[in-house]
Amino acid sequence: MSPVPPESPAVSPAPLDSPDLVRLLADGTRARVFAAVTLGARTAAEAAERSGLRPKEAAQVVRRLVDGGALAEGPEGLTVAYDRLREAARRPAAPAVDHGTGDAATEALLETFVRGGRLVRLPARWDRKRQVLRHIAERSFDFGVAYPERAVNDRLAAWCSQDAPVDHVTLRRYLVDLGHLERRDGVYRRPAGTSVTGLAS
Repeated sequence: MSPVPPESPAVSPAPLDSPDLVRLLADGTRARVFAAVTLGARTAAEAAERSGLRPKEAAQVVRRLVDGGALAEGPEGLTVAYDRLREAARRPAAPAVDHGTGDAATEALLETFVRGGRLVRLPARWDRKRQVLRHIAERSFDFGVAYPERAVNDRLAAWCSQDAPVDHVTLRRYLVDLGHLERRDGVYRRPAGTSVTGLAS
C-alpha cells in the first residue's frame, strides 16, 4: 500500500459548511480523486490509478481533501468523511458579511478568505494575497498612528485562530514586505494611500 505522504503534524480540519464543501469539490481534479475514494480507493496510489492522475499529483490532491475535511485517514486507509459531510449539510450557511469595501469583486474575495473577523487562509495568488492583507491592515491600523511592535502583534493575533494557517508574525512580515505597514526604529505605521479598491494591486 502507498500511504499518503506525511507532511506537517496533523491538525484537525476546521468545521466544514456547505459553501466550503462546494469550493473544495468544484475543482475537477479534486472531484475525481474524491470519487475514486468513494468508489473504494484506500491509498493515494489507488486514487491515482482510478482517477487517471499521476501518483504525485494524486497524493497532493488527497492531502488537500484530507486537510479540507472531505476525506479522512484511518487504519483502513482513506475514507470519505461522511460524519463531517453530514455535519456540513446540517449547518446553516453563515450570513454574508459586508466588509465595507464597496466593491463586489473584493467583497467576494474577502468572503472566501476572511470569516467572522478571522483569517481562514491566505490566497495562493499574490494579487489576491495582497488584497486580503491590505484589508487586514486597513481594519487593524489607523493612519498617522505609531504602533509599537507589541501592539501590532496583538492586533494581528486577533485575526489568527488557533488553527490559522499563518501566525501574527507571518502576517506582520507580509504587511511590511508588501508596503501595507512601514517599520522604523521598532515602530510601525500604516502608510497613506492603502485602501481596498477592487482586485487590482
